[in-house]
Amino acid sequence: MTDDPERNRLAGRIGRFAKVGVGLSGAAATYGRNRLFGGDDVDARNAKALKEALGKLKGPLMKAAQMFATVPDMLPPEFAAELAELQTNAPAMGWPFVRRRMAAELGADWQARFGSFEHEAAAAASLGQVHRATSLDGRPLAVKLQYPDMQSAVESDLAQLRAVFALFKRMDGSIDPSQIIEEISERLREELDYEREAKHMALYAGFFSGRDDIAVPVPESTLSTRRLLTMNWLDGRGLMAFKDAPQETRDSIARRLFEAWWTPMTTLGVIHGDPHLGNYTFTEDAGRLNLLDFGCVRIFPPRFVAGVVRLYRALLKDDRAEQVEAYRSWGFSRLNDDLVDVLNVWARFIYGPLLDDRKRTVADGVAPGAYGRREAYRVRQALKEKGPVTIPREFVFMDRAAIGLGAAFLHLHAEHNWHALFNASLEGFSEEALAARQTAALAAVGLA
Repeated sequence: MTDDPERNRLAGRIGRFAKVGVGLSGAAATYGRNRLFGGDDVDARNAKALKEALGKLKGPLMKAAQMFATVPDMLPPEFAAELAELQTNAPAMGWPFVRRRMAAELGADWQARFGSFEHEAAAAASLGQVHRATSLDGRPLAVKLQYPDMQSAVESDLAQLRAVFALFKRMDGSIDPSQIIEEISERLREELDYEREAKHMALYAGFFSGRDDIAVPVPESTLSTRRLLTMNWLDGRGLMAFKDAPQETRDSIARRLFEAWWTPMTTLGVIHGDPHLGNYTFTEDAGRLNLLDFGCVRIFPPRFVAGVVRLYRALLKDDRAEQVEAYRSWGFSRLNDDLVDVLNVWARFIYGPLLDDRKRTVADGVAPGAYGRREAYRVRQALKEKGPVTIPREFVFMDRAAIGLGAAFLHLHAEHNWHALFNASLEGFSEEALAARQTAALAAVGLA
């Protein structure tokens, strides 16, 4: 491993800030004109201006914007719809770039440390790209290489993003996004640390070590650095390849997805924060789930997970006092009956399939892309009268997982007794037991 040559350089931040600022200042000017002249479609025009500004950029800003778009109660529906169309895929960097970056991470003789290394990237995204390779003994590898100056880009883009959302917040003050922005900022910074991602992989590998139907890549520590992550390659097909599979197969896939996300949450207080369709594949016979990309893993305080379970049980029993205490334990303030009623609209949507003790789809008659939008709109409209409310930061990736997985289940037309699956994950649950397990598991992989 070489010394770190890419600090959060001032010059890099200034250059990136100027480039991003041109696009966002144009969106701000459009926003000002729209506010001045008004019109019934002002929200839609503002949202389109923001998407056009962000669509000209690559890197962390686009990734952060997409994170906002996947939290339905964060943005007005017009904004969420426009930002959801942004693509994180970017053109891959060419071989001269790859050769220089690999030498910077592993030294000038880096190619001698691989049996083979494909020049063309297998995949490219906002923060880096992945190449196929083989080890010296012939094992297939995935090599994830971060683009240069990403730390500078992240800090610059986050500053710009805070500014633009402060501007656009003026048109809709129902939700204070400050905590959500801080949450996304912290997770983005973590995604740049590939050594931390390797520890996340070890955490999940340990959790699923007793199962042969859920696989996690194994890092190659001697071929990895803070910005280079080499791991074994897991072959598989994407979820959409199984849309027309027999119902039994689709239900089996959905069950594994459910367990891969929610069982670590209720057992260790951790969740894979990005249930994007590209972050998991399945073997040809659908017998094994390959869980991929561990850059965004949220480790929750045990008291937050206890609040999740407390609210679930309070909704199940229709216990109003316990519902209030669950919200209070998460940090919601100024709670009154009206605000609790509004929060329960969203809670009953998120928990809905888990409360219904029968075999069913996640949401009848709802398209995957529309999952959660109607309920989020109702909440926002109500909060305009009853709010504003500050959403605790921990909600971002729990909401994101619930929406992302719900959409996957809808793609599959999967049917399960989700209530039974969730309750199986809660067997013997207590905040104290979870805290003890979490402490031990994090210490075992160096995350404590």
